[in-house]
Amino acid sequence: MKIGPLDSLPAASPVAAERRASAAANAHGDTEGLRVELVSRQLLAGEPARADIDQAKVDRIAQAIRDGSFRIDAGAIADKLIANAQELLAPPQR
Repeated sequence: MKIGPLDSLPAASPVAAERRASAAANAHGDTEGLRVELVSRQLLAGEPARADIDQAKVDRIAQAIRDGSFRIDAGAIADKLIANAQELLAPPQR
């Protein structure tokens, strides 16, 4: 499991975007007609939805979290983080 590409930027959270819009409107004293619309970067770029997401697995994990049976394997997470860091820090192959 990869954490993600280094060149990708995290999407702004909906809460942060709403706060910025609200602060901007309040600074100008105009809150009437304020509208914030959040759109996925993938949709903006015209990219198709990711096909590599196993929705059934996502649903099983979500259900396990809801019913309290989901267990986190901290050792496995640490091992993958270390492996990813080693891969990123390794000199390029020639």
